[in-house]
Amino acid sequence: MKKLFLAAFAVFAFASVNAQDFNASISGALPIGDAGDGWTFGVNLDVNYLWEVSDDFQAGVTAGVAHYFGDEISGFEIEDATFIPIGAAGRFAVSEEFTLGANLGYGIGIAPDGNDGGFYYSPRVQYGVSDSLDIVFAYTGISIEGGSFDAISLGVEFGL
Repeated sequence: MKKLFLAAFAVFAFASVNAQDFNASISGALPIGDAGDGWTFGVNLDVNYLWEVSDDFQAGVTAGVAHYFGDEISGFEIEDATFIPIGAAGRFAVSEEFTLGANLGYGIGIAPDGNDGGFYYSPRVQYGVSDSLDIVFAYTGISIEGGSFDAISLGVEFGL
């Protein structure tokens, strides 16, 4: 894992001579699969710092917070789940309006107790409304002990 982060740092340091892009996003999320059985809705906040590697490709770092609200099942209330995903981000401009991207890293488990987190991945499609506003549809998965915590989300990303 250390080698991966060192390699990513070297790429980002080299790419820093090119243009840079800082953005933030907020989205609503629906837990799916096993996560959908215990959690009802989620809110994701993310920030990205991207470097222009080429005209069509950007790479950088990402961090955020993902909070999912617990459900009540048969009188038993499930605690909210919270993750702090950190990792690398990549974006490829398919056209003027559409961008494909992915975030990869680690989702640190914050809540409930016993949530150790796990490998974080989030493929996404973005539609550019303007130069500084995108609509983002994403799938997010965090590999946790015994399975994965999965959600789909829809939100907006603002260029800062």
